[in-house]
Amino acid sequence: MFAKIRSTLSSIGQNWAMTQRRYPTLPLEVGGFFLLAVVVVGAPVTYFLNWPSALLVALPLGLLAGTFWFSRRAMRAAYGQVEGQPGAAAAVIGSLRGGWLVTPGVAVNKNQDIVSRVVGKPGVILVSEGPSTRVVHLLANERKKTARWLPDIPIYEIQVGNEPGQVTLLKLQRALTRLPRNLRGGEVTEVRRRLDAVSQHANPLPIPKGPMPTSARQVRRQRS
Repeated sequence: MFAKIRSTLSSIGQNWAMTQRRYPTLPLEVGGFFLLAVVVVGAPVTYFLNWPSALLVALPLGLLAGTFWFSRRAMRAAYGQVEGQPGAAAAVIGSLRGGWLVTPGVAVNKNQDIVSRVVGKPGVILVSEGPSTRVVHLLANERKKTARWLPDIPIYEIQVGNEPGQVTLLKLQRALTRLPRNLRGGEVTEVRRRLDAVSQHANPLPIPKGPMPTSARQVRRQRS
């Protein structure tokens, strides 16, 4: 139990340090939200009841307000660290709850523009990372492939970036959750299974030359 508490406190401390590097005024912001909530809630309770009751009500709400603001800042700081890096969108979606099944890098060009494939209750979502002028072609090609494999499944496209018409990394979760729900849980799994099977068939793993290795030592020797 104590080990779990120490681990939790250590994680909070690391998140706080990471967030404060990006937002130096974080202590003032969190403290301000805490005090504001305490005053707004505590003042009327003190007036109509008494100050001990006000403390019992206002302090937990103040902690909740401060924690809420800290979590928002921490999320922005975390997204800011990975924004612009190849595969950032896929990493963010992979950390979300809600049954999003992500296959990163189903299409990549020489400029490291990436299209990742997401399967969820809306259907198939193709998520690109890169300038709009370059990813349009990647998205179009991947859409054609996916439509050929799954002609009856809805396909959506989301461009992640900071250009007009694109979705920022911070708003990616909202963009996904706003899509209509077209599939049930079992159908989502079946679509992912079919796509994985087709992808493996289209891009089979290379077979090593020479006799098949029969021991771990031979495997290591072939890899070296």
